[in-house]
Amino acid sequence: MAPFKSQNMSLNSFVTPDGGEFGRAQAVQADAARVAPTVEMNPILLKPEAERRSQVVVMGKPLRVASAREYYEMKLELWPVVTDALDTLRANYDIVVIEGAGSPAEINLKEHEIVNMRVARYANASVVLVGDIDRGGVFASLAGTMLLLEPEEQALIKAIVINKFRGDPSLLDSGLDMLLERTGVPTIGVVPYYTDIHIPEEDSLGIAPNEQSAGETVLEVAVIRLPHMANFDDFDPLRQEPGVQVRYVSSRAEFGTPDLIVLPGSKTTVDDLLWLTESGLADAIKKSRTEGLPVIGICGGYQMLGRRVLDPDGVESSRAEVEGLGLLPVDTTFEGDKATHQVKGTVNLKQGLLEGYGGGEVVGYEIHMGRSSGEADSSLFNISERSGHATDTRDGAADVEGLTLGTYMHGLFHNHSLRRTMLLNLAQRKGVTLPEGAALDLDAEYDKLAEHIRENVDMDVIYQMAGLK
Repeated sequence: MAPFKSQNMSLNSFVTPDGGEFGRAQAVQADAARVAPTVEMNPILLKPEAERRSQVVVMGKPLRVASAREYYEMKLELWPVVTDALDTLRANYDIVVIEGAGSPAEINLKEHEIVNMRVARYANASVVLVGDIDRGGVFASLAGTMLLLEPEEQALIKAIVINKFRGDPSLLDSGLDMLLERTGVPTIGVVPYYTDIHIPEEDSLGIAPNEQSAGETVLEVAVIRLPHMANFDDFDPLRQEPGVQVRYVSSRAEFGTPDLIVLPGSKTTVDDLLWLTESGLADAIKKSRTEGLPVIGICGGYQMLGRRVLDPDGVESSRAEVEGLGLLPVDTTFEGDKATHQVKGTVNLKQGLLEGYGGGEVVGYEIHMGRSSGEADSSLFNISERSGHATDTRDGAADVEGLTLGTYMHGLFHNHSLRRTMLLNLAQRKGVTLPEGAALDLDAEYDKLAEHIRENVDMDVIYQMAGLK
C-alpha cells in the first residue's frame, strides 16, 4: 500500500533516500505503511515564501517560484505529472490511498483543480468524505460539499467520516440521519479527538504553544516561532520527553527564562532574520547567550546564528547582505541549487551541550539553499554518508564553549542518545534531575492510531471500497 497526494502546500518537507524533496506528511504515511518514501507519493509540493508566492517543487526538485495566479495557470500543465506519478504507484502497489487537499467543492478553483475530484475521477476511486467537527459547522460543510459536486463526482462519494469529535457521539444521531436523507451517503464513523497518540503533525495548526510536560517540568525549551518556520516536527521528540516543556515563542514578552533556545528552520531566512531583529527577540537571544544560556540553530536558524547572510544573486531576497546574530563564526551565501540529502555522521564536539557524546552517531536530512563556511575546527558533525554515498565532509558549527550549536541537519532531536545526552547536560548545568525517557516508538504510535480508527469506523465498508472484501 502507498499514500498519494498530488499537491501539498506545506513548509514541512522530507527527503527521499535518493535526494528528492516531498511533503513530510506523505513521508509519515509511507512510514506507517512500511514502504520506502518516493517523490511519486507527492509529485507537487508548494512551499510558501510569502502570502501569495510559493516555491514549486515538482517530482522532488524545485521548478520555480510562482505567485498564486501564476501557479493557477501552471496547474493544468502539471496534470500529466500527477497522472504519471499516480500510474507509477498503481503499477507498483496493490492499493494506493489518495488524499485530497482543502475542500473538493472549491467551485471558484474547479477549472484548474488537480488534487481532489479530478484525481478521483481519473482513478475511478471510491471516496470517503471526511469532516472536521472540531472547527464547527460540520453538517453544513458535508451537505454543502455534496450539493456543489457534479453528479458524476457525487456518485464516487461512498461514505462519510466525522473526525475530531469531543463528547457523547449519540448526540450526533439525529444529525447523521438527516445528513443521510439529504446526501444519500452513510456516515460510517465518528472518530473521537485524541491527545495521547504522538505522530508528527502535518502543519503548524497542530502546534500547542505552551504544551505542559509530562509530570513536573525541570527543563524549559523555547522554540522561536518564526513567521515562516519550517519542519517544526524537528521538536516532537523534545515535546514528548518527561520533564521537558517546549514553548513556542513569537514575541519578546513571551520569551521568559528558558533553559535552552532553539532557532528552527525557515523557508525565508532573510525575512525571518529581519523579523527576529524587529521583534526584539534577536537582542533577547544574544543577551541570554552572553549570560550562559545555550542556543541551537537548525537549517535557517543556523544561518541566522552566523555573522552574515549573503544573497548576491537574489536567490531568496532582494537584500544582498544581512547581518546575523554573530553567535557562530560562519557566513552563509545563498546559491541557486538546493541541497536535499539524507545524511549520516558522527559528532565532532566533545564539550558543552554534547559533552560525553564525542564520536557518537547522528542521522538526519538536509533541505537548504545556502552554503555556510567558517573556521574548519568549529564544525559540529563529521558527515560520512550523504544520499547513500560515502563522503568525508563537515556540517554545522559550534562556539568554543560548545553551548552555541548550528547545523543543517533536520531530525537532530530524533537521535535518542544524542538528545538524552544534551538534556542530561542541561539538567546538570541547572542542578536538576531529568526523569528517565524512552525512545519514541513510532510503530507503536501508528498501531495506536490504527486501533483508534478500527474502534470508531466501520472498516468493513473501507475494505469493500478497497476491493479487499
